[in-house]
Amino acid sequence: MELLATLETASITLCGIAMLLWMSIGTFTRAEWGEAFAQKTIFVLCVTSAILLFSLHHLGGELWGSRNVAIPFAMTALIVAAAGSLNIKGQDVQGEINPHEIMRMRKQERNED
Repeated sequence: MELLATLETASITLCGIAMLLWMSIGTFTRAEWGEAFAQKTIFVLCVTSAILLFSLHHLGGELWGSRNVAIPFAMTALIVAAAGSLNIKGQDVQGEINPHEIMRMRKQERNED
């Protein structure tokens, strides 16, 4: 029983941390290395969480009182891991300029003058 409780706590904690990183991705893009770091961290956390959730389900554990919810959450974690690892290599997908890019351009213009 202690193993199941540990798996449940660890998987929920890892999902929560990945979610916070996902929401903070804009902050990480301020530094060039930050976005890649956040993407890799989200990927690792989500895959680890999915493995823990699959293990929890197959060991007979329950998540919030339901035995069947671990598998859909594990699949969702894998989808988020795949989406989080997509690297757009600086391409403008929204059709708008990034505010951080504007700041970098202005800084470059000041340095050139």
